[in-house]
Amino acid sequence: MRNTMVAAGAVAIALATGAPIWAQAGTTAQSGAPASANASAVAHPELWPKLDIRLKRDPKVEARVDAMLRRMTVEDKVGQLLQVDIASITPKDLETYKIGSVLNGGNSAPNNDERAPAAEWLKLFDAFYDASMMRSDGRPKVPVIWGTDAVHGDNNIIGATLFPHNIGLGAMRDPELVKKIGRATAEETAATGIDWSFAPTVAVVQDDRWGRTYESYSEDPAIVASYAGKMVEGIQGEPGKDFMGPGHVISSIKHFLGDGGTGGRDQGDTRVSETVLRDVHGAGYFTGLAAGALAVMPSFSSWNGEKMTGNKSMLTGVLKDRMGFQGFAVGDWNAHGQVPGCTAEDCPAAINAGLDMFMYSGPKWKDLYANTLAEAKDGRIPAARLDDAVRRILRVKVLAGTFDKGRPSSRALAGQFNQLGSPEHRAIAREAVAKSLVLLKNNGGVLPLKSGANILVAGTGADNIPQQAGGWSITWQGTEVTNKDYPNGQSIWTGIDQAVRAGGGRATLAPDGRYATKPDVAVVVFGEKPYAEFEGDRPTLEYSPEDKSDLALLKTLKAAGVPVVAVFLSGRPMWVNPEINAADAFVAAFLPGTEGGGVADVLVGGRDGRPRRDFSGKLSFSWPKRLDQFVLNKRDPNYDPLFPIGYGLTYAAPQTVARLDETRTEVSSVDQNALFVRGRLAQGASWFRDAAVTQSRLDRRGQEDSVGLTWTGQGSAGLMQAKPIDLRRETNGELSLVMEYRLSGRPTGPVTIAMRGGGKVGAVSVNSLLTAAPNAWGELAVPLHCFGDGGADMGAVDRPFVMTARGPFRVDISGVRVTSAFAAGKSCPR
Repeated sequence: MRNTMVAAGAVAIALATGAPIWAQAGTTAQSGAPASANASAVAHPELWPKLDIRLKRDPKVEARVDAMLRRMTVEDKVGQLLQVDIASITPKDLETYKIGSVLNGGNSAPNNDERAPAAEWLKLFDAFYDASMMRSDGRPKVPVIWGTDAVHGDNNIIGATLFPHNIGLGAMRDPELVKKIGRATAEETAATGIDWSFAPTVAVVQDDRWGRTYESYSEDPAIVASYAGKMVEGIQGEPGKDFMGPGHVISSIKHFLGDGGTGGRDQGDTRVSETVLRDVHGAGYFTGLAAGALAVMPSFSSWNGEKMTGNKSMLTGVLKDRMGFQGFAVGDWNAHGQVPGCTAEDCPAAINAGLDMFMYSGPKWKDLYANTLAEAKDGRIPAARLDDAVRRILRVKVLAGTFDKGRPSSRALAGQFNQLGSPEHRAIAREAVAKSLVLLKNNGGVLPLKSGANILVAGTGADNIPQQAGGWSITWQGTEVTNKDYPNGQSIWTGIDQAVRAGGGRATLAPDGRYATKPDVAVVVFGEKPYAEFEGDRPTLEYSPEDKSDLALLKTLKAAGVPVVAVFLSGRPMWVNPEINAADAFVAAFLPGTEGGGVADVLVGGRDGRPRRDFSGKLSFSWPKRLDQFVLNKRDPNYDPLFPIGYGLTYAAPQTVARLDETRTEVSSVDQNALFVRGRLAQGASWFRDAAVTQSRLDRRGQEDSVGLTWTGQGSAGLMQAKPIDLRRETNGELSLVMEYRLSGRPTGPVTIAMRGGGKVGAVSVNSLLTAAPNAWGELAVPLHCFGDGGADMGAVDRPFVMTARGPFRVDISGVRVTSAFAAGKSCPR
């Protein structure tokens, strides 16, 4: 496996440069072993390829850029270096501050409404654009551009077509279809006027516990390389042909570099040799940059201990000087604040390293502007580096036609909201779903289903478009939405029902698996609930370790003599040996998006049981044989997966899968953010309480899975850690402290929740948040930054949850965790 992976990386270089493999500098296969603890984070550009970038320098574009640059003041130039979240800035601000870009973060939307109709997005962009173009001093009018995470379709917009997430696309092995998906996504994005997509993600994930695994096409760099350039072409168009023409938007390749090697931890540290960094993790950039990608997003993560956002040898030496990238590098969400010596509001080091545009979220963006301006004026940011960054941003804006296309609403396709979920785009998505399905087991030929049969469709995922869409779907985490939020979508149940009825059969939906008449076969759709980064990081790859109800449903149906087809929704390979054993057929559907009918196209055959369409999907990620297998280096020759890359059964070539080993290997399971969940405390955590507080155990979902706290007077109770935990990345990611609670009555006095970090306490009043009806369970969420703003050192939290009451009070608590809270917002309770 190791030599295959390194060789595949070399193939990616050859694809991008057109030169023979043996002519490429530094392509000799080397060990894929992790780098030593003291490994260097200084790149050697001469070891990296010079890319044959198809988008060539245009003297007319360069002259236009230079002419503008000469007329800009340092204030104008610094403004171009800022991209600010729309939740933190208004169009009115741009009348004074001529910033370069805005973005909508994961949970940001017009009017703070995630369900805002497409017309509101376009209206708001017009307002930002108009403000950016308002000036009467004779200096250049530089239009603002808007970036959005359109990572599997224009996924922030109600009614958009959502395609399978990248992990499913990788299973298709169809680069040309990926190009069509890129084009369709760009067209739907352009319908809202937005001109920049933060896609594609070209991470080569090596540890599937990472919550962004589903954003990766494959653990194999060759597959990633085969897709990256095609997706860029689809989004932007092809240089010399339709580049940045009508219906195309700016593409950002992300996250540069090594984000898939962080050991399953978001924003972690990729400890590998430079050869592995290049040949494995660099694969998507060699083809994506060659295709003309106009933007690159450096990673939150580190390489051998150094934050990529501050790594000059990589951003300047490799990306720009060696590989010849002529676009601009935009930071990830406040990532510059993690560079040593920096804060989110002050980071000349990132610009000097080669970052061209800060991505900022928060109320203090004017501080970032003021600090950067001061540093540009006094030389801490050299004039040449400032001009280079601004020149790159202006170049992209000229190439994208931003100066010439006018207001967002006047651009090609803008306002054509019939592009959203159009029949053409839905057909592309449905084709992608059908091609992405991987058949892992089909004992006894239970598939395909006879369309004339009596079919039971069960499981929580059967009629659940949000679950099949996954994260980055309307909301950041893909939660707090329902089927109604996908007016152009179709659930897997609906697709099966239509196919079966068309064949003269009968399908019945029963999520709990109950039936009046014994069915001929049952299709059980289940799997992971939606998540994105932070929330998606897992300590092990065991599917649903705390809740085995899905497995119980499979076993119950099987015991009743009903043939069982399992359709598994997941953003990664998982240890599901018991679930595979409990089913006659097992289909890995990954996260198919909004076209559930694509599943039925492959599962449901004719009345005679003959297939209408065969399975063609092949695994792009190996599947674990044991529960602890994530800890193995996938490039190690001893790696022995259950199902290797390329595995996938078909109707044409049936094969029986033997019973799998269900031994649960003991694995250390550490999730510091699950402070108190299902009666269990996080590692190193314990309850504490003052003398005025008594504690008891009680049942909610399980035996003694909750605690009851009763105050007889003023006092505190909560959780403390044996060793301080670091919650800085979660704070930056706008996560919240969430408590599931029940009250018997209203508190008699003030109640606060606090965190202590570094000996300092940040506390907030929560009386206004205790809104659950008496004796009913509710949820309370406090944004983490509220504790940091109050003084707590979020990098050294030793008391992550402290509740204080000043008078008699009773509360039952069934859960305390750090997580994404849709309703929490950014404001702190008062």
